[in-house]
Amino acid sequence: MSTMKSVHTAKDKIEVVDVERPVPGPKDALMRVRACGICGTDTFFLHLGGMPSGPDGALRPIPLGHEPAGEIVELGAEVTDLKVGDRVVVNPQGVSSGIIGCGGEHGAMSEYLLLNDCEVGRTVTVFPGTVPFDVASLNEPMAVARHCVNRSEATPDDTVVVFGAGPIGLGATIWLKLRGVKHVVVADVIPERLETALAVGADAVINSRTENVTERLKELHGEAANALGQPRAGTDIYIDAAGVPAVFNATVDSAKWGAKLVMVAVQKKSDQIDLGGMLRSELTLIASQGYPTEIFEVTAELVEHHERFAKLISHRIPFAEVDTAFDLALTPGAAEKVVVTFDE
Repeated sequence: MSTMKSVHTAKDKIEVVDVERPVPGPKDALMRVRACGICGTDTFFLHLGGMPSGPDGALRPIPLGHEPAGEIVELGAEVTDLKVGDRVVVNPQGVSSGIIGCGGEHGAMSEYLLLNDCEVGRTVTVFPGTVPFDVASLNEPMAVARHCVNRSEATPDDTVVVFGAGPIGLGATIWLKLRGVKHVVVADVIPERLETALAVGADAVINSRTENVTERLKELHGEAANALGQPRAGTDIYIDAAGVPAVFNATVDSAKWGAKLVMVAVQKKSDQIDLGGMLRSELTLIASQGYPTEIFEVTAELVEHHERFAKLISHRIPFAEVDTAFDLALTPGAAEKVVVTFDE
């Protein structure tokens, strides 16, 4: 029996286990994983110690990893739209064995990944050799960021502020600028992240720890008013890629009449949020979840602008040191985007 190493959940840490290397059936493909990003969802499962399942909600360990890029090494006889050696990115929701790395049978933080019922355009799409595997592994989180921007319906005439300069916030910034949006501000509390925001194309940044967000937005986007005629910033769209009550309340305090707030970060339950304050601006709250259509819509532009997207990766760590990679990801503020790479 041929085995491979795979990363599974434990409590506040990972467990690297030896599992049987999958053998593809007639409609399947086997991918050799060459890079896999670590997501906040991965660290959420680690904090839980697994994933709740069954009628009693008991926690069970799961294989991790849903941001892979790799190459096809084996194909089932009925798979005709791929060939061995193709470089591919994956739709974690495009397999019949459950969502990859999020409770499904397989996780992509493994040496090999079985792609059940594999089909180009649904399960995978091919990308060229001009793009490194580590940058290609950003395809899935950049689809999340793209859906957020699509939900915002931002136009070139809009002004936007993005709260949170992590991978999703910075990805949204890139998509907004590629969409032609005239002015995009990024707010965060970590100076190094704000430097990255400028490097990927933000027009301005705000250190929300040391600066007054409302006043800075007035300076950058001009003055407007809320529904009561009170002076507010002229910002059209607020994007929450941070997921903390301070972001919601800063938006309520700054929003003009008819502004929009797009929530892509997960907000925990809180009694600190001023929902009533939304009335003063008739603020529209828009939730953005996943990537209903965007998973492969983003690939061509990711390929075209791969050097720009590469700036989102703060750490590239070999699989032999995967414990270090997850330690970084589990430490708040220690890393922006960690990608685990696999040997050539």
